[in-house]
Amino acid sequence: MSTLIVIPARYASTRFPGKPLALIGGLPMVEHTANVAKAVAEMTENVTYIVATDDARIETVCHDRGLNVVMTDPDLASGSDRALAAAKAIQSPAEIIVNLQGDAPLTPSDYVRAVIDRLQRDPTADIATPVVRLSWSALDQLRENKRTTPFSGTTALISQRGHALWFSKNIVPAIRKEPTRRDAGVLSPVRQHIGLYAYRRDALERFTALPPSPYEEIEGLEQLRALEAGMTIACVEVPPMPLSQSGIDTPEDLARVEADLARLGRL
Repeated sequence: MSTLIVIPARYASTRFPGKPLALIGGLPMVEHTANVAKAVAEMTENVTYIVATDDARIETVCHDRGLNVVMTDPDLASGSDRALAAAKAIQSPAEIIVNLQGDAPLTPSDYVRAVIDRLQRDPTADIATPVVRLSWSALDQLRENKRTTPFSGTTALISQRGHALWFSKNIVPAIRKEPTRRDAGVLSPVRQHIGLYAYRRDALERFTALPPSPYEEIEGLEQLRALEAGMTIACVEVPPMPLSQSGIDTPEDLARVEADLARLGRL
């Protein structure tokens, strides 16, 4: 199946205006994210990529750095809407459209390849997205993080077929007899969701046409709109990231990421 990876990159951000142009190791964030998509395109047949922006400054930087880019309506509601708009704007025939968020420059390219592969292999799935099964120590850290930022980190419940049952900003499932479970193995039963989506084109068209759903608005998770509408989301279990986070929401996040990359010798 032909695949288009779209990198939505908005200039406006309440917590971090101009975020896509923030420098990481001397390169704009949007270029780091585009390089993830480029790596996937180079390793995988029938895959292309494009940055979808709403701002001429981002468009100019992309052109200057040789990155594929298209302008989209600044009033689009979400990255998923922008991904579909970009595919239509360039008249892409792609059967799979990937929404690789522009503020997730450290997303492993293997994650992107994994969700594309899952849609190609699973005809029952409308959408594919990655999850990481947390070690007990990682679960402890997530619980600690939620003491100060309760809406950071999303967890997922998954069926035996590997399809999403639910997503929540709460940590699910609740764990009975946790000490016994900890003694039984290094992995907890909690899976953390990674905000990367591969859509079948018709599923993306259906999804973006739906109004926001009740639980989507309560939890602030757009993927719940798909579940509430009866769509099937395949969850692909992937290994933990080498760094603590892939997404950058604030200048403080950026500083932490740069420090981690420098420590690992990647800057």
